[in-house]
Amino acid sequence: MQKAAPAYSGLSAVPERLGSDGTTITVGDPAAPVTVHLYEDPRCPVCKRFETTGGAPRLREATIRREAKTQYTLASFLDGRLGGSGSAKAVNALRAALEKGRFAEYHDVLYAHQPDESVDGFTDAYLLKLASRVPGLRGPDFDSAVRTMKYRSFVAEAEAVYEQAGGAQDPQGPGTPTAEISGVRIPAEYNGVLFDGGAFAGLLSKVRAQPGEWRKLSS
Repeated sequence: MQKAAPAYSGLSAVPERLGSDGTTITVGDPAAPVTVHLYEDPRCPVCKRFETTGGAPRLREATIRREAKTQYTLASFLDGRLGGSGSAKAVNALRAALEKGRFAEYHDVLYAHQPDESVDGFTDAYLLKLASRVPGLRGPDFDSAVRTMKYRSFVAEAEAVYEQAGGAQDPQGPGTPTAEISGVRIPAEYNGVLFDGGAFAGLLSKVRAQPGEWRKLSS
């Protein structure tokens, strides 16, 4: 699903696609040497911090340079904890945006304009309003998919994958945001690197330069 229109975030020339597992969304050159896998919930304010002022802007730069690609597993557990349906609605809308080749841009917009997590503000109307900020996204198919929860099965399956990623220690999921770089999960005690753009960019550079040393951390 290549993008052809101007993009909100500068990712207009970068491919995005749904993986063969049916839940993982990948943004970036498939041949990029570094893979960053993110577990996020659209209502999570800590995810917003990562996406807007933390490591994500530097990750996007690396993606545009084809040095990295990003995989997303989209959770919706905060609906159960806080009440409401905003996470599920946002994940459904993001899946609909992927069909239009506009996932990355819309993802950026949602986090830039994220309501307070306690408000459950990702309503159909608000999601469509934000979609108007992304060139080429609004249209009868997208709007209908948002209003009818067309991808509700994707929402449920992605949440299940998120929960499985927690393993026996965290059966409800690993927490958001959680990041794995080239198959190695960043330990929770070092999660501060996610919120320091320079440190995160430096880590990506080190992994690219010494992939074998990074993978040793998982052994």
